[in-house]
Amino acid sequence: MPAIYRSAAARRDLVEHYVYLAENAGPETADRFLTCAQSSFEDLARRPAIGAPLKLRNPALSGTRKWAVKGFHRFLIFYMPSGDGVTIMRVLHAAQDWWHILGMLDE
Repeated sequence: MPAIYRSAAARRDLVEHYVYLAENAGPETADRFLTCAQSSFEDLARRPAIGAPLKLRNPALSGTRKWAVKGFHRFLIFYMPSGDGVTIMRVLHAAQDWWHILGMLDE
């Protein structure tokens, strides 16, 4: 299995989404979200080119792609393919201003 690296920001995103879903949709939905996110990460690690490429102003983010979490299509995974897998940079809800958030990415 190719490697899956998660940035600190992506780990925080997952925790925040889990808490929100647990409080608003129930713990079963929150657990399912994490399972689906992990499954999506594994899919991306196996086939890193499946996500849509993004054109971002920051040259450090060149190569960034996005893909939806399986079963939770309003949650978007922002990642970069690497030689041995993928780096998950952020996991954001589609309603968030992700262009702005990614522009401020400090990792």
